[in-house]
Amino acid sequence: MRLISRRRLLLATTVLAGLALAAGPVLAVNLAELNKAPDLGEMALGPEDAKVTIIEYASATCPHCAAFHTGTYKQLKAEYIDTGKVRFVFREFATNDAALAAFMVARAVPKDAYFHLMDVYFETLGTWTQGNWADGLFNIAKQAGMTREKFDATMKDEALARAIIAIGEKGQEFGVRGTPSFFINGEMYEGDRTLEGFKARIDPLLN
Repeated sequence: MRLISRRRLLLATTVLAGLALAAGPVLAVNLAELNKAPDLGEMALGPEDAKVTIIEYASATCPHCAAFHTGTYKQLKAEYIDTGKVRFVFREFATNDAALAAFMVARAVPKDAYFHLMDVYFETLGTWTQGNWADGLFNIAKQAGMTREKFDATMKDEALARAIIAIGEKGQEFGVRGTPSFFINGEMYEGDRTLEGFKARIDPLLN
């Protein structure tokens, strides 16, 4: 099965990937624009009035993103997000065909299943991306109750694909050049992706 309008839409993701790897200055971030939810809506955990907001731009097929989400993220979630200290916002930055398709599936399931699906993507990255990744994605989507008919329809949803691509394009305007990229209260975080690294940045903002 082929992703909708493959040559046209995935040309855009190829451009995204190239720009993500390109060298260039990090632009000054317009905080109001950064905090503006995309047209598809924001995928977030934690209270909106939390003192600290972390925004992550990630790709579903990025091994560095997977390493973060299967390690540090779980610690951050337990200590800061689940306790209401931090709001965590996840934004899609599709860098290839499989990542775009994965995000399309995640956006097509019930909203409360989104982060569970992302967890599974990252935990099984070395499995579902091998061979026919479309079949791998469907096997994961079934866990969220998606039928084959719904899955096929999702893969043909050009409007959804374009909306996801637009999120990545907007991220480039904020200086995102690779994944994962993080902003903490509007400032790009370039420190260690360890719990200790994030704590050093987060804790002073909670006082």
